[in-house]
Formats: sequence, structure tokens, C-alpha cells
Amino acid sequence: MCCQSRLSSILLSFPLLVFLGLLVLFCILLATISTQQLLLISFSPALGPRFLGPLAIMRIWSFCLFYVMAELWGSVVVSVLFWGLANQITTVEEAKRFYPLFGLGANVALIFSGRTVKYFSNLRKNLGPGVDGWAVSLKAMMSIVVLMGLAICFLYWWVNNSVPLPSRSKKKKEKPKMGTMESLKFLVSSRYVRDLATLVVAYGISINLVEVTWKSKLKAQFPSPNEYSSFMGDFSTATGITTFTMMLLSQWIFDKHGWGVAAKITPTVLLLTGVGFFSLVLFGDPLAPVLGKLGMTPLLAAVYVGAMQNIFSKSAKYSLFDPCKEMAYIPLDEDTKVKGKAAIDVVCNPLGKSGGALIQQFMILTFGSLANSTPYLGGILLVIVLAWLAAAKSLDTQFTALRREEELEKEMERAALKIPVVAENGTGNGSLASGSGLGDLTGSSSETSAPRDI
Repeated sequence: MCCQSRLSSILLSFPLLVFLGLLVLFCILLATISTQQLLLISFSPALGPRFLGPLAIMRIWSFCLFYVMAELWGSVVVSVLFWGLANQITTVEEAKRFYPLFGLGANVALIFSGRTVKYFSNLRKNLGPGVDGWAVSLKAMMSIVVLMGLAICFLYWWVNNSVPLPSRSKKKKEKPKMGTMESLKFLVSSRYVRDLATLVVAYGISINLVEVTWKSKLKAQFPSPNEYSSFMGDFSTATGITTFTMMLLSQWIFDKHGWGVAAKITPTVLLLTGVGFFSLVLFGDPLAPVLGKLGMTPLLAAVYVGAMQNIFSKSAKYSLFDPCKEMAYIPLDEDTKVKGKAAIDVVCNPLGKSGGALIQQFMILTFGSLANSTPYLGGILLVIVLAWLAAAKSLDTQFTALRREEELEKEMERAALKIPVVAENGTGNGSLASGSGLGDLTGSSSETSAPRDI
């Protein structure tokens, strides 16, 4: 089983790495060829602006394929394979010490990756005429990705061959295989799991609605690929620094204010910054004179506020939302914990990621463009965040009650364990029945049955 797990990790990561390396070499050529072929099919005048998105995907399918594979690297290799390896080679005690450091290290890497993107974006300015600067920088950055990926494969091989694995019990808890309908039924039947599912779905939809709308304004502000990628490099660096700081503060927030406050910070940040962002997008013209005195246009101000929203929302997600979500499973009984997590993995995670995209596609097809849909997207975002806050408040009440019950049960268990010791010291003969008549009722088995009866 262990060898199969290691082999599956290599089979998933290495071909994906090779594919990324080869695709970037031929991406521009493929884009040119596909554009020449697909331009012969002029659907745009007949279908209108509502179908510009699907047609654009067809026209530049090679770059879209590259983007999809790059997203798979983050979601499959980093999220699944890395944490699978970490869970395999670390004990529980080691995980308590090193897992927070893994999160901090990931955000330090984000800072350096942002600086790398910034460097190659500025490098294009010094290239001669006729040189495709975007192709040069893309190949350079993907060469770094391939080299780092090969280093990851080597370290993975070295760990599996040189580092002894901790001994574990061979008995594995069987995880229930729940289909979509079974997951939906379980979500509906449990208020606690239903509120937790609302948090997961609301975050996925909210961040998708905001990020796509913000990137459309970002493209309008920075139409040049150099300027766009340079800004995104600064954005990645700022996200890494902010998340690193929030992770250091998260322990203090949990200790000082508790789970409820920590769970409400992420939707509150989204709500406040979302109001500012959509207000600038929808009502920016009346504010133009005031913003002009600050050296900004309404569009640039909306880009900066949207960047702040994405930075603080993602940092709050990594440092507070994810720990709150995992902590919410702890007080549940084992059956509800396993089934609830399975149901959320099957239904809520995909629904949160794709729900925002489906809403935007529906709005674009209905109103003609993303710009015309912006007021309605802002209203939908407001409703979703308010539902998120309501679910967090409800879940906080239930979470606190379950924690109190858990603490009360532990106190009762400690009290039950102390009673045999007190009785033994008081009688000197190891009997729990002295002075109570319990020994007369239970006979010779009084010593073993008394703690269970208590």
C-alpha cells in the first residue's frame, strides 16, 4: 500500500511537470495556428457579445489549457500530494510543531515568487524591437518552475529512500463512500453540518465573484501584459506578507476572542471591502474630482481597493477561515465528523468553486456583458456574505455548546477516576463498596463494575 501511494504520487506529479514544460515551449505556436484556423469561423457577429467568452476560449485554447494545467499543479500536487506526504512521514506530535511552519514557509515562497514575476516583467522593457517579451519571460519563468519541480521529485525520492517512516497502526478507519444524493440528505438532516457547509460554499462563491470582477477592471487599467504581470507580482508579494503576518496573529485572535470572532473576520473583511469596491465601480464618476486630487482615477481606485479585498480576504482565509473550519469538526461525534466531512468534500467544495462562475455566466448571458452585470453581482455578493455571517453566528452557538458538553464529560470522567482512589485510601482494602452497601449488591465483581456504574 505504501509503495502504491508513492508510485501514484510520482505518476501524478512528474507527467504534469513535463506537460507544463513542453506546453509552454509550443504554446505561442499553437496559439498562432489555432487563431488562424478558428478565425475562419466568424461566429461573433451572429451570436453577439454574450458569447464572447466561449469564443475566446476556443480561439486561444492552448493558453486556456496551459492555465488549467497550472491550476492543477497547485490543487493536486501542492494540496493533495504534499500534505499526503507530510501526513505519511510525520507523527502527531511533530505535526503540531511543523505544520504551522509549512504554512509560513508557503507564504515566504509567495513573496519571492512575486518578486520573480516583477523582475521578468521589468526585463521585457529592455528587449529590442521585434522580440516577443511575453514569450521570453514566460519561458524563463516556466523554466524555473520545471527546475523547482525536478528538485521536488528528487527530494521526494530521497525522503522515501532515506528517511525512516514512523510506525503506525495498520488498522485504518474506513471512510464512508457517500454519493451526491447521500451527501445532500446528510447535509439537510444536520443543522450543524449545514451551517458549516454554508461557510464553505459562501466563501467559494464570494471570492470568485469578487476576483473575476476585479480582474476585469485590472485588465482595463493595465492593458499591457508587462504592466499587468508586474502588478500581479506586487500583488503576490503583498499577499504573502499579509498572510504571514495574519498567521502570526491568528493564535492571539483565537486565544483572546475565541472561535466565533475568528470565524466572522473573513466574511466581515469581504463585506467591507466589497462595498468599497463595488461602490467605486458603480458610482465612481461622482467621486472623480475627489479622487483626482489624490492622483487617481475611479478605475485605478477600484483596482487598488479590489486588490486590498483579495489580499485581506485570502490572508484571512488561510490564517483564520481554514483553521476555524477544521476546528468545527472536533466536537462532533465520530460518525457525524466523518460523514460531515465527506459530504462537504463531495458537494460543497465543488459547488463553492463553480457556483460563482455559473452565476457570472448566467448574468453575462442575461445582461450582455460583465460590466452590465456588476450591479447585480454586487447584490448577490451582499446576500451571500450576510448568509455567511448568519451561519457563522449559528455555528458559533452550537460549537460553544458542544465544547461545554465535551468539557463537562471530561470533568465527570476525571471525577469518576478519582473515586476508586479515594475509596481505597479510606478503606485500605481496595473496595469501593465500604459504607454504601454496593459490595453486597455486586458481590465479587464490585471492583471491576463500580467505575463503569459511576
